[in-house]
Amino acid sequence: MAKDTDGAEKLGQGVKIGIFAGIAIIIVLLVVVIILLGRGQEEPQEETRRNVVVTQENAEAVAEEMVNRDYVAPGYYASKMTTTWHFSSGDAISEDAYVENDADNTNDVYFDVFLSSDESTPILESPVIPIGAKMENIALDTVLDAGTYDCIMVYHLVDEDQNTISTLRVGFTIIVEN
Repeated sequence: MAKDTDGAEKLGQGVKIGIFAGIAIIIVLLVVVIILLGRGQEEPQEETRRNVVVTQENAEAVAEEMVNRDYVAPGYYASKMTTTWHFSSGDAISEDAYVENDADNTNDVYFDVFLSSDESTPILESPVIPIGAKMENIALDTVLDAGTYDCIMVYHLVDEDQNTISTLRVGFTIIVEN
């Protein structure tokens, strides 16, 4: 009886190929898992900066830091305002209404206020508010009857020639007492 050595050799080669294929699959799976785990990691958060009080001792250092600060693209705007304005009457000055153009903003701004029900006619048109300035003691351009009004403020961020470069819409409430 002849021995079947060809069959044994083929079986041995098949086992070797199976082992190599299994190892290759395991390596590919490990690489995929490592890549997926790497994507979930977030970059460390930058610490929040606080404003610095300028004194005679630190004025030069603060000025140097301001000069070296990263450029912020024009058009960025952080809204600072009260979201409910109270008026004792429709033609009175509000004591709690204010709009501030934060010192960290990049552009001067002006705004128009509209009733939510009629965005074609402004009830208030502001002057230009420079960076770092605040508008207070606000009176409406249009006298309103007593009531609560849903309003829209449309900020216009302007360039040095007072051309609008972008707008921002904010909802707020006006309450007229009498």
